[in-house]
Amino acid sequence: MKIISKYYPHLLAILGFVLVSLIYFYPVMQGKQIYQSDIAQYTGMAKEQNDFRAKEKEEPYWTNAAFGGMPTYQLGAKYPNDFVGALDDALRFLPRPADYLFLYFLGFYGLLLVLRVDPLKAFFGALAFGFSTYLIIILGVGHNAKAHAIAYMPLVVAGVVLVFRRKYILGGLLTMVAGALEINANHFQMTYYLLFLLLILGVFFLYKYIKQKDYKGFLYALGVFAVAGILAIGANATSLMATSEYADFSMRGKSELTYNPDGSKNSTTSSMSYDYITEYSYGISESLNLFAPRLFGGSNSEHLGSESKVYEFISAQGATPEEAKGFTEAYAKTYWGDQPIVAAPAYIGAVVFFLCILALFHDKRKIKYAFLAGAIFSLLLSWGKNFPIMTDFFIDFVPMYDKFRAVSSIQVILELCIPVLAIMGLQSFFKSEKDEQWKSLKLAAGVSLGIIVLLFVAKSMFDFTGPYDAQMQQMFSQAQGSDAFGSGFVEALREDRKSMYNGDLLRSGFLILVAAGLLWLHVKNKLSQTFAVVLVGLFMIGDLFFIDKNYLDSTGFVSAREVNEPFQPTHSDLQILKDTTQYRVYEIAGRLQARTSYFHKSLSGYSAVRPRRIEQLFDYQIGKNNLNVLNMLNTKYVIQVDEKGQEYPIINPDANGNAWFVKEVKFVNTPDEEMKALDKLDTKNQAVFNQKEFKNPISKTYQKDSTATIVLNSYKPNHLKYTSNNANKGLAVFSEIYYPKGWKVTIDGKETEHFRVDYTLRGLEVPAGKHTIEFKFEPQVVKTGSTITLISSILMLLLLAGGIYFENKRKKSEPKN
Repeated sequence: MKIISKYYPHLLAILGFVLVSLIYFYPVMQGKQIYQSDIAQYTGMAKEQNDFRAKEKEEPYWTNAAFGGMPTYQLGAKYPNDFVGALDDALRFLPRPADYLFLYFLGFYGLLLVLRVDPLKAFFGALAFGFSTYLIIILGVGHNAKAHAIAYMPLVVAGVVLVFRRKYILGGLLTMVAGALEINANHFQMTYYLLFLLLILGVFFLYKYIKQKDYKGFLYALGVFAVAGILAIGANATSLMATSEYADFSMRGKSELTYNPDGSKNSTTSSMSYDYITEYSYGISESLNLFAPRLFGGSNSEHLGSESKVYEFISAQGATPEEAKGFTEAYAKTYWGDQPIVAAPAYIGAVVFFLCILALFHDKRKIKYAFLAGAIFSLLLSWGKNFPIMTDFFIDFVPMYDKFRAVSSIQVILELCIPVLAIMGLQSFFKSEKDEQWKSLKLAAGVSLGIIVLLFVAKSMFDFTGPYDAQMQQMFSQAQGSDAFGSGFVEALREDRKSMYNGDLLRSGFLILVAAGLLWLHVKNKLSQTFAVVLVGLFMIGDLFFIDKNYLDSTGFVSAREVNEPFQPTHSDLQILKDTTQYRVYEIAGRLQARTSYFHKSLSGYSAVRPRRIEQLFDYQIGKNNLNVLNMLNTKYVIQVDEKGQEYPIINPDANGNAWFVKEVKFVNTPDEEMKALDKLDTKNQAVFNQKEFKNPISKTYQKDSTATIVLNSYKPNHLKYTSNNANKGLAVFSEIYYPKGWKVTIDGKETEHFRVDYTLRGLEVPAGKHTIEFKFEPQVVKTGSTITLISSILMLLLLAGGIYFENKRKKSEPKN
């Protein structure tokens, strides 16, 4: 009975998380699935890989369906001995996306328990974290890996806090397991940002250890972290090693080219351009969205109703109700912030914000300053190019920071820290004397409501003008032949933005006033603690719940078939698929989408880590209509769009085929020379070879006659088999992407070396006569990583068993009260 009474609040909380997750995403109980745009793109990219896995019962680790060819390491590749992944699958037992929402709740609940918050407050705190608008909207668009990594962040923080509190066994085990799950989520940008928060916490606890002169305790903690970190990394060794190996090959690696496509000098010192890294930078004043969601117009997809000024303006021009409605939905873009695309404002909740302020005044625990520092730090970095002093320093000097884009997403640290502070404030409030409660409540309410009043007063400082307003004004003025229509439309839109600004400030002020009033009633002994907590919690969660529903509701769910088969073949696809040979397809209008990859071996695709050299071929050659480069990539079909918007396929009779012999080799010494040589290269007869990078002894010229052939006899994404027939020794070029790690080539069963030619393709010197040539993708990184993973997982299991044993033994030896 004692065990039941001890654990039943937590069991009830977990059951509550399950129910809330299923209720919020209730269509999953009807067999529906959420349509996530990014996941649809992933499905297209991974189609060849998944089909191969289903048929061959093995992993290819390579796909030719996207970007001409690339490893599948970032496309959901499955690795041997992934026991951490099996544990993660067990935790995510709910249908997607309810599984991620449940993980949000569970992880944050664990952190709050470690911070000594009682179960009821921790329950509401976990809901507040999980319903933070940004965390919900990333589920809607399909940023599953990001959501996955965020969900495990609180548990990692919890483990670190326990270790620093000298609970070395329990904290070390939690850090090890949570860290392994965090890495296994495979979103290294989020994990990287988490390290900043852990560093801040580390500095805070180091200060405490120094004050207490407990240097030995700090060294113990570092030792525990070292063991936990090594095993957590080791249990994910295959994924980490494969990703690390591929990173330099991808566009996250630094370009070797010293000039830009327009001929200007490339002076970029980071892995990606500054503009690309900082494209999604949060506006400084836009950060006010954290506690009033639509101060800057909400999202790019906000809809104004019939009561809006734009609707009234269009109606006044003689439009019918239907016309006014259609025009308002199509053109009344309310968002006027700094970011190019915003699916939803990053709203953490008005009540959460108020309780955070309360914590700063009321909670006596110094750890609040560590979480406050983490929140401020992430907010400043999220401003990106709008706060260049800090951003430029991190890009130039902080290791790996320049490998990640969308800097605004570092706000996930703030969205973890602020709810932590809020629930700490709520917890400490009920543990103090009435006088102290009243004093802190007055200060917190005064500051929170004061900010609301200040923003009302400061409204005149904003012009409520969006970045595209001038274009729309000009467009409508030209269309109507009058400046009055364009200027009138923009003015009506500005008025609607002001109404949203005012309305959301009033809404947040009301919620803060209600939360403060409920706590005041408790101070006056009008409400019990439990009743006050429940009511405040309901307002806190209700606030977030209804805002979230504006951006992700049941309309986002479709049948399972629509999710599993997100693309339907067009007339062009059906025509092309009649050709059963091996070739590539280039869809001009869809270069950065994965629809083409779903049906064909495509030059396009959808990935933030696409191969760098293929990207450069588009920028430096294909984008300049270099057909010889398209030919060498064996682009047999090009999908174009006519004047009426109808697509149609064009067959390219000049495609070079799967492989061919060349007559002449152009020797160059630098990547710049490689790329420039492609400008006027006859790819059917010439090849470019970087003699500084590759030391293979090849000739400058080769005798080539019309009878020389190379035929692709057997195709699998990871195994290509050719037959060559040539009266002379020749240099063969294969229309396959050169990747230096994992591809092995044999001639008549004898292993030999191949090399890169034409900047991206594979080259091989072939002896005279008839030969069988085979390329097999057998990445050593997977074999090595899997061995390390197995050893690390076994050690983790042994440590868990030993840790549980010693913890139980310690508890039994403690004196009974």
